[in-house]
Amino acid sequence: MPDTATHDTQATPATIEKVSIIVSKGSLEGIYPALIMANGARAEGIEADLFFTFFGLDAITKKQYDHIKLATVGNPGLHLPTLLGGLPGVPDLITRYMERKMEKLDIPPIPEFIEMISDTGAGIYACKASVDLFDLDKDDLIDQVQGIITVGEFYEHAAGAQIIYT
Repeated sequence: MPDTATHDTQATPATIEKVSIIVSKGSLEGIYPALIMANGARAEGIEADLFFTFFGLDAITKKQYDHIKLATVGNPGLHLPTLLGGLPGVPDLITRYMERKMEKLDIPPIPEFIEMISDTGAGIYACKASVDLFDLDKDDLIDQVQGIITVGEFYEHAAGAQIIYT
């Protein structure tokens, strides 16, 4: 006769142990989500790696990372007509406005945020193909960059991780 006792069929919820975040956009709204997610992961004890590719490299390039702007042309989230977003001074004005709002929420500027995340043990990597495409080298990148790696090497780092693309 089969056992008819009831068993607890609720499985333990799966937990995320590792995230690998791909940063491909070089605008304020393309970089901050990745940094916030990496910081949140580290705060929860989740291993995190950031892989900067294409224009996302601006976030880790010494000449650019302190001058990231909000994309104002064709950004539907701004609810701003494209023509207005392209007027001289508008990108700077809206970027400064957003930076002030983030400062009030205690969200650090990109350079400080990256340093903070790196200090928690998160991996910071640059895409070799993009570095080559933009004629950059290790000296052009901030000190927190742990390596310039290929996509294949990124996948090795990402093994077992949830991959997030921003």
